[in-house]
Amino acid sequence: MSNKEDIKRQVRAAFDFRMAVRVYNDQKIPQEDLDYILDAAWLSPSSIGLEAWRFILLENEAIKKALKDASWGAEYQLETASHFVLLIAEKNARYDTDSVRESLVRRGVGEGEALSKRLVTYESFQKNDMQIADNPRALFDWTAKQTYIALANMMTAAAMIGIDSCPIEGFNYEKVNSILAQYGLIDQEKEGIASMLSLGYRLRDPKHPRSRKPRAEVIFNDQPR
Repeated sequence: MSNKEDIKRQVRAAFDFRMAVRVYNDQKIPQEDLDYILDAAWLSPSSIGLEAWRFILLENEAIKKALKDASWGAEYQLETASHFVLLIAEKNARYDTDSVRESLVRRGVGEGEALSKRLVTYESFQKNDMQIADNPRALFDWTAKQTYIALANMMTAAAMIGIDSCPIEGFNYEKVNSILAQYGLIDQEKEGIASMLSLGYRLRDPKHPRSRKPRAEVIFNDQPR
């Protein structure tokens, strides 16, 4: 059993390993490793435990070809990645929808006064705190940004076992949603794409080394600077 310091070194090594890979070699990710990565998405946390997402493992070559024309940021990954994941977010996830109610039932808050109180809390949260309840775009942005928790977890899980990845936002959202609806992968009235993720093994190291702002410019405490 690894001790805490061993685990910290392993996680840090995974972050040091991970880079945005644009072109992959032809090695395929073993199914058990792919399942482990997808489980990292499935088990990720979400706001109010809603899980207002789906993760589509894209394997249909016809769909990949169709997406290439609308996805300038994924052209090479769609051609070379071992696997490709589409992160889909729910639309209109208001406090008074079946989706929110079902999430409570799933977590054991399924009836009576406890359920009613929780829904009142969520109503206030969406109306007063976030002010999104009556704004469809804001509601989608709320669920879409939650998918980035799962996205990060998949990338970290992959890096921990030496698998490369690249998160992708470089595509025309309207066209991609239309293509996915055409192939029956989404219902555009109920959901839309949030981002994409390519997975595989790098063909070569990226052209430009990874860089970050100085740590002191990013992480600081609440004392006057």
